[in-house]
This record gives sequence, C-alpha cells and structure tokens, in this order.
Amino acid sequence: MGLIVGILIVIGCTLGGYMAMGGKLGVLWQPFEVVIIVGSAIGAYVIGNPANVIKATGGALGKSMKGSQFKKEHYLELLQLLYQILKVAKTKGNLGLEQHIEKPQESALFQQFPGVLANDTATTFICDYLRMLTLGSEDPHEMEALMDEELELVHHEHSEVAHALTQMSDGMPALGIVAAVLGVIKTMGSISEPPEILGKLIGGALVGTFLGVWVSYGFLGPIASKAQSVYNAEIKFLHVIKAALLAHMHGSAPAVSVEFARKALVGHERPTFYEVEEAVGALPPVS
Repeated sequence: MGLIVGILIVIGCTLGGYMAMGGKLGVLWQPFEVVIIVGSAIGAYVIGNPANVIKATGGALGKSMKGSQFKKEHYLELLQLLYQILKVAKTKGNLGLEQHIEKPQESALFQQFPGVLANDTATTFICDYLRMLTLGSEDPHEMEALMDEELELVHHEHSEVAHALTQMSDGMPALGIVAAVLGVIKTMGSISEPPEILGKLIGGALVGTFLGVWVSYGFLGPIASKAQSVYNAEIKFLHVIKAALLAHMHGSAPAVSVEFARKALVGHERPTFYEVEEAVGALPPVS
C-alpha cells in the first residue's frame, strides 16, 4: 500500500508541478523514447544477470508492493513456537523433538502456529538445527558459526535481485541520455524546419533525459530499496530463531531463551516482556 501511495505522490507532484508552470502534458508523450530507455534497460538486465535472478524479479516486485509480511504478531507467534519447542527439549531431551522436526507439517506442535509453518525458509531453518541437536552436535560456538554462514548465504541470495534492480536504476539516467542524443540526431536531420517545429523536436529529445532520471530516482531506485528492506526482514526472522536456539544450547531455560530471541528484535516489532509472558502462558501443555 505504501509503495502505491508513494508512486502516486511522485507522479502527482512531478506532473502536477509541470502543469502548474504552464507545461503541456502532450509534449511528454514520447512513446519511442520510452521504448529506447525501458527496452534497453530490460535488455541490459537480462544480459547482466543469471537466469535465477531474472526469474525471481517478479516475486521481488510483488514483495515490494506488499511490503514486509512480518509484523509484531508474527514475531509473537514465532516466540510462542520456540518456547514450545524448547520446553519439549528441556522436559524430554533433544531426542523428544524428532517426532516434530522430521515432518513439521504433520506435527501437532507446529500446527498450532500456522503463520510460522507457512514460512518454508523459517521452518526448514528451525528443523535443520534441531535435527543437528538430536544428532549430538551441541557445541554452541560451532553451531553459531554454521548459522552465521547460512544466514550470510541466505542474505546474499535474497539480495541479488535487489542489487540487480539497483544497478538497473543506476543505468536509467545514462539510457535517458542515449534517447536524448538520438532525439537530437533526429532533430539535426530537420534543421531546415521552422523554429516552432524544431522546438518541438528538441523538447521531445530532452524528454528522454527527463524520463531516464525520473524513472530511476522516482520509481526503480525506491522499489529496489523496498525489496531489500523486505528481504532484510526475512533474515531478521531467522536471527530471532538463531538467538533462541543458541541460548538453549548454552543451557538457558525456555523462558530465558525466548527472551534472548525477543531482544533480537527492533523496538516497533518487539513484543513486550509481559506480552510474551502472557502469550506463552496461554499455550496448551506440550505432548
């Protein structure tokens, strides 16, 4: 919603200000300038990026439109799940987790938290490291190093599309200059025309520069930034899991481990201590 509102503000302020100065919108209608700039930008995007990034671009744009899916209530649900998991581990031992982590979709414990269960990346992250605990890998320092390496890889993978869109945005002004130069070349071929016709041709050529800069800084650049912020939120979700599991491996009680996880959140996303306490207190007994 915020992205759409922002786009409307950019369009309204730019075109509205132009019309308020007495400009005519018809002059800005240069479809072939758009073809040159946008078409070339898309072609360069295809040339410069691997197939997996190109395929993921649509999804990244969709996420930018929707914004981050992780709100305070989603983190609270994650903290509840982590509490239940760690409570099982404390009461039954790490081996007591096997029935839940092998097929989480069929686990009654995971099914209590459909929001987390629907997040395949988070569910896999939880189950993978709990499975390593059941196999006897309980050194918290080794596990932390492994988690950090995986988080770095996930961050890199998620950032590829945002980085590619940023590069595309950075190239738009230059492509606008290309369109403008081609417009000037066209104008020079009509140098014998009267001034009013030459004025329209020169104005049309300059529209290319305007469009390149406008699309870059008014639309594509902010969309790339928004996509990166959405991906960063997905990584933060995994950091919360990491904090809880490492605290558990250091011997902390489930409530303390969940508090470590809560502290990994920034202020506007972080439930209060009492909200978490009330939420975990309302959970059914683990089986």
